[in-house]
Amino acid sequence: MSARPVIVTDIERADAATVDALAVHGVATVHEAMGRTGLVDPGIRPIQDGVRIAGSAVTILSWPGDNLMIHAAIEQCQAGDVLVIATTSPSTDGAFGDLFATALKARGVRGLVTTTGVRDVADLRAMGFPVWSRAVHAQGTVKATPGSVNVPIVVAGATVQPGDVVIADDDGVVVVPRREASAVLEAADARVEKEAADREAYGSGAQLSLDRKGLRKTLADLGVSYMTQAEYDDGGR
Repeated sequence: MSARPVIVTDIERADAATVDALAVHGVATVHEAMGRTGLVDPGIRPIQDGVRIAGSAVTILSWPGDNLMIHAAIEQCQAGDVLVIATTSPSTDGAFGDLFATALKARGVRGLVTTTGVRDVADLRAMGFPVWSRAVHAQGTVKATPGSVNVPIVVAGATVQPGDVVIADDDGVVVVPRREASAVLEAADARVEKEAADREAYGSGAQLSLDRKGLRKTLADLGVSYMTQAEYDDGGR
């Protein structure tokens, strides 16, 4: 890994069909399928409702209050990518707006995940460019400090390597390591199949989750007891 500012031009990306299939499953299912790992912290929130995306990460490490490297990163983006931005120290300045989104949308980029602020949110919503950000903030930025594109970054607690699969929806953002994408998809498929059977059992009234998941024994082992109201009022004696 280079310690100096760099733009890496030839990153590997996950298989496109695998990325699209992970998008169908969404953040919560994929997170659970990975053993409850990969989540970006809940401070990164969508500016829109009802949108779900997945794509290969093009990463940016920027100086706070400076959007120079976003300009540089656009050239490295391809159709199906998600732009992911972190800064060297915390910043909520509005480093991203509708002009960047216009350029990215023309290249087929599916959305943005950023630890910074964004602005022009009404325009971003109207043009259908999805964004997950730390803040909405009109504070302007400069273009003066070197950073890097397509290097490993940490986004709100989650490590993102260039080319990793980034999934984002109303539940937040989850990162799937590129080399694990196929295995995670298999695990997510299996989880969805199991949940479909659970949903049918619960919806028909045939079973309670307590019984289907064997949780009555868990409750008993933890010392949870059942009693009537009269027994409870009498102090549980």
